[in-house]
Amino acid sequence: MWIQLSCIFNNILNFDGMKKLLKNKYILTLLIFGVWMIFFDQNSYLSQRKINKELNQLEARKKVYINQNELLRVQRESLLGSFDNLEKLAREKYLMKRDDEDVYLVEVEN
Repeated sequence: MWIQLSCIFNNILNFDGMKKLLKNKYILTLLIFGVWMIFFDQNSYLSQRKINKELNQLEARKKVYINQNELLRVQRESLLGSFDNLEKLAREKYLMKRDDEDVYLVEVEN
């Protein structure tokens, strides 16, 4: 068996053996089909690599958005759970005030 395999590999590596293999219509058809599927087909290996790379990037972005969504959900629950937290947010972020109050903004230069 090993002798047969070594003879086959010697024929393949030998230029005359390569000419014999390329003259075989089945080997030639298989070779052309393989090249076509790897480089030129719509679902070629190269396009599949590109699609897999894009899929991995989208999955990473999905994880980030899921984490952001969870953080925002926790923040929303803490705001809606307490009136004091909601009032604090309104005063600090949106500069809201009561009717009888005045708000002064002090900016500190560094």
